[in-house]
Amino acid sequence: MIDAVATDSSSTSNEKPRRARRTRMTGAERRQQLLEIGRTLFAAKGFEGTSVEEIAAKAGVSKPVVYEHFGGKEGLYAVVVDREMRRLLDMVTSSLTAGHPRELCEQAAFALLDYIEEYTDGFRILVRDSPIPQSTGSFASLISDIATQVEDILGREFKSRGFDPKLAPLYAQALVGMVALTGQWWLDVRRPKKAEVAAHLVNLAWHGLDGLEAKPHLIGRRKA
Repeated sequence: MIDAVATDSSSTSNEKPRRARRTRMTGAERRQQLLEIGRTLFAAKGFEGTSVEEIAAKAGVSKPVVYEHFGGKEGLYAVVVDREMRRLLDMVTSSLTAGHPRELCEQAAFALLDYIEEYTDGFRILVRDSPIPQSTGSFASLISDIATQVEDILGREFKSRGFDPKLAPLYAQALVGMVALTGQWWLDVRRPKKAEVAAHLVNLAWHGLDGLEAKPHLIGRRKA
């Protein structure tokens, strides 16, 4: 009886543990995985500090898989940047729905701050100087695209108030540039709260330094 038990124990100890089955990803799923990993690494280390080897290791694949999907690190980086630029532009342009120009300024400020808060990695990538040409341009050209959307709104407002509508492009670039640079600063400090940052941005844009409100407030429905 003892020998039988020993034999059973021995045979059990020699059995190899079964490996858990790995779910095989589809091509689309693998591509999305590589994009997310690349996005995280590019945000943390920049383009030069990130290697194909590290991307592949994080994904649990070999280097040829990365090349198969994107042709290399440059291709992956280009797709990541293009996607983030389109996302930011869509968020800003789709937010401009109000009728009152001051509330439109609030909406634009909130849209950029929302993007920074929700897609921090993406914004960190965008504000870096890109080492390779992008099909959608640079962060500066993206800001210019957003300013073009604001330009039409300012042009109508200028005309109704008797100002020269030809100056609208200048003011649009100034307003959007101010919000973008403030967003870069807020990216790291995260103080004050988002709504307060938006209120102060619009306060400066709407009243100018001469007419600043001591305690700026938001007029739109959104308060946070």
